[in-house]
Amino acid sequence: MRIIHIGDVIGKPGRQAVHKYMPQIRSALKPDLIILNGENAAHGFGITAKICEEFYEMGVDCITTGNHVWDQRTIIEQIEDDPRLLRPANFPSKAAGKGTYIGTTKSGQKYLVVNIMGRVFMDPLDDPFRVMQEILQFNQLKNDVDAIFVDIHGEASSEKMAMAHYLDGKVSAVVGTHTHIPTADAQILNNGTAYQTDSGMTGSFDSVVGMEKGPSIQKFVTKMRGEKHVPAQEHVSLCGVFVETDDETGLAIKIEPIRLGGRLSQTPLTAI
Repeated sequence: MRIIHIGDVIGKPGRQAVHKYMPQIRSALKPDLIILNGENAAHGFGITAKICEEFYEMGVDCITTGNHVWDQRTIIEQIEDDPRLLRPANFPSKAAGKGTYIGTTKSGQKYLVVNIMGRVFMDPLDDPFRVMQEILQFNQLKNDVDAIFVDIHGEASSEKMAMAHYLDGKVSAVVGTHTHIPTADAQILNNGTAYQTDSGMTGSFDSVVGMEKGPSIQKFVTKMRGEKHVPAQEHVSLCGVFVETDDETGLAIKIEPIRLGGRLSQTPLTAI
């Protein structure tokens, strides 16, 4: 299975980048499954039903989120009715929506997408390791599904790495989101799970994690609330990863970073 994961989309500039580069990605890489983290897609904070539909029309199969999932209050109704829009699985059980999605590719392969959130420097949610163990009891690689992709939304690289090693050999890929910086550690672990600490963001890198520099700098300098944070517009990049799995085992045989546009070093799709 050929899987694309697109990192945190930041506001309208990020959405425009997805719209611009998605045809190239689909043509060059021919993905069976496209996953996108959309928790910052609405003005940098949360996501709306309209934006979800825009992503689906572009070819996205599943949308993951994180700690900003509820920033747009109208999303609660959408997430209850839309199984492809996820919130972290270790949120309280009474929270709207679900943290897992099982789908089928056009070729008939079955996949599981899991959205989980770390706890280090984050909200005190349920133990993500225990929650993952519970999910995998009923969704075993190759016995139940052909591929399992985990988006771990977290601040600490150590927690993301620990999760990847904990799941090594049990899932196809573990890829991090939230820090908005693409990491240079794409690899396949000892037992066949693909891993990258952070997929990066789809937004402006002439910014502070996707937002205009001025208000962010002012807040650090003065420790006072200043102007409203808004997504930056210039030097927008699409960041993500490409993962290919073995049809026999469901484990990874390839992982490559994707960086298109803006001023980051580029990864030509023809080289993947």
